Amino acid sequence: MTNAFHCLHVQVHVTPEAEAIEAFRAATLANAAASLAEPGVVRFDFFQDQDDRARFVLVEVYRDVNAHAAHRTTPHYLAWRAAVDGLMAEPRVPRRFDAVFPASVDDAW
Repeated sequence: MTNAFHCLHVQVHVTPEAEAIEAFRAATLANAAASLAEPGVVRFDFFQDQDDRARFVLVEVYRDVNAHAAHRTTPHYLAWRAAVDGLMAEPRVPRRFDAVFPASVDDAW
């Protein structure tokens, strides 16, 4: 399917220090807001675990795999990477999903 959404969930575990958690939140909020201005970004959601405040999930939906690739070259993404890489307690865990419904841009609107 050429118009299939590209969905990504990224599990993030930040070091438990309050300063690291707040720095990660600030950098990720800036990245998420800027990402929504990209033409290929459908959604960019940012969640923080209620029980372990050092754990986060990013839920990203792109119009297609090329839009995700383009996102990874943007200045705001590269700034985010530079800001958060030293804050991780462990490597980020991305999981890729196929959209079932709506399955594509054509089905969504």
